[in-house]
Amino acid sequence: MGILHGAWRRTAEGAGLLSATGEVAPTIFAEMSALAARTGAINLGQGFPDEDGPAEVLEAARAAILSGANQYPPGRGVRDLLQAIAEHQRRWYGIEADPDREILVTAGATEAIAAALLALVDGPEDEIVVFEPFYDSYAAIAALSGARLRTVPLRLPDFQPDLDELAAAVTDRCRVILVNDPHNPTGAVLSPEVRAEIVRLAQRHDALIVTDEVYEHLAFTAPHVPIATLPGAAERTLTISSAGKTFSVTGWKIGWIHGPAELITAVLSVKQFLTYVNGGPFQPAVAAGLRLPDAFFAGAAERLRAKHELLASGLEAAGFAVHRPDGGYFTVADATAIGGADADAFCRALPERIGVAAIPLTAFVHPRHREAYSGLVRFAACKRPEVIAEAAHRLAGLSVSAARRGNGAGAARG
Repeated sequence: MGILHGAWRRTAEGAGLLSATGEVAPTIFAEMSALAARTGAINLGQGFPDEDGPAEVLEAARAAILSGANQYPPGRGVRDLLQAIAEHQRRWYGIEADPDREILVTAGATEAIAAALLALVDGPEDEIVVFEPFYDSYAAIAALSGARLRTVPLRLPDFQPDLDELAAAVTDRCRVILVNDPHNPTGAVLSPEVRAEIVRLAQRHDALIVTDEVYEHLAFTAPHVPIATLPGAAERTLTISSAGKTFSVTGWKIGWIHGPAELITAVLSVKQFLTYVNGGPFQPAVAAGLRLPDAFFAGAAERLRAKHELLASGLEAAGFAVHRPDGGYFTVADATAIGGADADAFCRALPERIGVAAIPLTAFVHPRHREAYSGLVRFAACKRPEVIAEAAHRLAGLSVSAARRGNGAGAARG
């Protein structure tokens, strides 16, 4: 049927959602969240917090609503938020950004990524290089743009790329190197050597760098280092972040992008025909959040780190091999030793089996590359400690059932 043709097909296919028969599947996040709701399982699959953010930020949103800030905000964003983002970049990283020309407020980081790629990539002759596993929207937007997506695997045990493989992937056809640091889904933070190589390759091949830094304030092992701060990077880098993860307001969808004025103008040229504007009363609230004292940001990272440790202890007690993260919402664990060599099947059975939902890491890689990540499972740690503790208690049932299977097998052999 003619009406079913269009760019949606390659977008769905790029995201791995289009079957051989043309049926569109839901995302793995929607599927696992629905399964958790149906079974009453604890949802450690989708990465959203189960508690609200700081009272100062919530009160600022309420005050903005009551004061009448409920109509279209300016196209680039509310002036106070643009100024607060500029202050934030100077305060934390020493980056000077012109709030009038070099910053754009978006409908979350996802729209910023979409607008940037659609603005800067021009069809099948261009390539986008991304680290794999990758957040699923990257592949979808790359496909929508018509560009070719080239992936560089993140290698165990620390989920870092091989520098030779990275250099081989970035050629003169590369238009954008898309970087997510701290990384979803692995929780890795790129090493200084990798960051420097990204900049070197971008300079050598005249590529742009687009960075997704939504977990910038949730790095545990070292302060976050934006690629834009490296020598020679600022003039070719667009830096993206958002309020959702830092302030536990993922439903507000307030993000931003900053970089050279000519690149921001290009992104705005696309963004204004996507959402146009969004979140009028939430923008001044996010401005208030960005101006919170250092203690808030340090406390947010420390609380999340403690949740990861609680989750890791429960996973290890259940028999998983845990890869402790350096930042972000997620812990990755290997389920192979407890019967989860096929993480996709393992995760689909887990909610009914023990009452916990998680996401297979294979959902974040190209189908051709799934074998390298086949036993790995992503768990969200951005939940209340008592929820994580209950999930850990339920997960302990996996080690009990594995022990029973082992005993049964031993008795049969005897």
